[in-house]
Amino acid sequence: MLADARAFFADRGVLEVETPTLSAAAPSDPQIEPLSAGISGFARRFYLCTSPEYAMKRLLAAGSGDIYQISKVFRDEEHGRWHNPEFTMVEWYRLGLDDGALMRETEALLARLLGPYRRLAAAQRLTYAEALERHAGVDIYMASEAQLAQAAARLGIDCPANLDRDARLDLLMALIVGPKLGRNDTPTFICDYPPSQASLARIKRGVRPVAARFELYLDGLELANGFHELCDAAEQRARFEQDLALRRSRGQPLPPFDMRLLDALGHGLPDCAGVALGFDRVVALAVGADSLSAAMAFPIGNA
Repeated sequence: MLADARAFFADRGVLEVETPTLSAAAPSDPQIEPLSAGISGFARRFYLCTSPEYAMKRLLAAGSGDIYQISKVFRDEEHGRWHNPEFTMVEWYRLGLDDGALMRETEALLARLLGPYRRLAAAQRLTYAEALERHAGVDIYMASEAQLAQAAARLGIDCPANLDRDARLDLLMALIVGPKLGRNDTPTFICDYPPSQASLARIKRGVRPVAARFELYLDGLELANGFHELCDAAEQRARFEQDLALRRSRGQPLPPFDMRLLDALGHGLPDCAGVALGFDRVVALAVGADSLSAAMAFPIGNA
């Protein structure tokens, strides 16, 4: 399957690159906790890569053109049936594509990887709003925080009172909506996320602005997360600062954000779309494994 992934990108003229596993910076995303390490001779700590995204964007800004990477990534507090602190990620960036075009390419890669093992139907697309309405009975535009908590309770979910609006939506997506997606061999893309969940995606302006972000599901598992990438350095800095403010309010660690990435965005990131695919989960779906550890030779308990 790794060979198939590399052949897929070679056929499209996408360059394989390698970026550092250790970095002086870490993602500010409150949903991701990095692992860190001390290195003799350095006063600061270094962070194990949670995604090669920042370094790959620095390459893009330097003129690399279309690139991909298959790398080990590391995340703290991620250990369970479908999580392992160390896992394999396939991440790629395509110049001149938007999120819609990248969804089509992501579907093609999934078909290439799973083709020898199972026959997939054409992918389905649902907006974030459509998915929450269809599978949780929630109107994300009209529901208040209290109504989101009531919907969670109706569906058997305990929704802590201290959760904000996005956290309540995340709870519904993770526990109710996600497990219903991508069934009957039909990959499902969820797209057009709320602007407050844009992460590193640009915003599509309109009567109801949405983030140019998508996620891919199959058999109820999230496999990929992609964006029509944000190229505005000032907006990216503002989002980093908002993330750190949220981390501070939650008592989470405050890792240094990546000034080199902001410099690269300031220099000029070409118009592009990028996506990260959880390779181990795809392997698990190929072999019919009922957990991530069953598809890995050395899960964390056997590392």
